Amino acid sequence: MSDAEPTVTVYTRPGCPYCFLLRRALRRHRIPFTEVDIWQDPAAAAAVRAVADGNETVPTVSVGVRWLVNPRVRQIRDLLPGQSG
Repeated sequence: MSDAEPTVTVYTRPGCPYCFLLRRALRRHRIPFTEVDIWQDPAAAAAVRAVADGNETVPTVSVGVRWLVNPRVRQIRDLLPGQSG
């Protein structure tokens, strides 16, 4: 990952099947990411609520300054240089 490539952060909570599927897809596509459990991080939970109409919808993903609520891996890839397609 280059310095100019945006950071991918996946906001999750324990037991979320959609989070599991997205993490698996990101690994399959070799997209590095950081995972944050919103049940353990109140600031992260607040950030998710701010972009998800007041809900704690997970997975929510930030790619640099862009936020995606319940995205598919392709949406994330399309925001990364050299990954779209």
